[in-house]
Amino acid sequence: MTAAALPGLAERRRLAIVPAFNEEGSLAAVIDEIRAFDPGFKIVVVDDGSSDRTSEIALARGVHVATLPFNLGIGAAVQTGYRFALANDFDLAVQIDGDGQHDPAELPAILAPVLAGEADLVIGSRFLGEGAFHSSFVRRLGIRLFALTVSAIARQRLTDTTSGFRAVNRRGIALFAADYPHDYPEVEAIVMVVKHRLRFKEVPVRMRERSAGRSSITALRSFYYIVKVLLALFVELFRPADVPQEDA
Repeated sequence: MTAAALPGLAERRRLAIVPAFNEEGSLAAVIDEIRAFDPGFKIVVVDDGSSDRTSEIALARGVHVATLPFNLGIGAAVQTGYRFALANDFDLAVQIDGDGQHDPAELPAILAPVLAGEADLVIGSRFLGEGAFHSSFVRRLGIRLFALTVSAIARQRLTDTTSGFRAVNRRGIALFAADYPHDYPEVEAIVMVVKHRLRFKEVPVRMRERSAGRSSITALRSFYYIVKVLLALFVELFRPADVPQEDA
């Protein structure tokens, strides 16, 4: 499906948030693919303290660039993008990693429920539909544990709570601009959405192997990651839901 075939997309002010850390090898292709899908998408690359040519490449492509002073982590980078979206009055935003794993050709799948008013947040899942996404045993274990835990909290089945391929409407933008988890945020962000009574759903998408760079979660950190995120989920449950809301 093309962007032109998505009802209501052309009337929305839309932003692609691309967090990037040392992604000079893949970033140009990511930007070009977003524009090939829909030239009407504005793009902000959030350079999370890269030591390579990430910002230079983004600027050469003519996109907005927010450069963080040093590496603050994926959560801070993504929240910076949402603050940019809120400050510039965008109607919807998508998250697309700068490493090439998220295929912009899959954007119709995550945009359609938002445009139809069915969800405030849509998550692209690697584990719905056909195909398989390969990862280590420890990562698969963590993904499964997170999915089971968040499904129980949300009382709604989820399969890929660690996916960063997402779309949100104005309500999601306002929530995530005001407050966003800063360490390993994807899982905790869903619990935030549940607490604030936003609607969410998963849709099947295909993802690619990263084309450049390396993951911030190494094998040695995987077990630590699992324990830390599970603890953070339960802490999040007891935080007050005091973030101001905005109508979609």
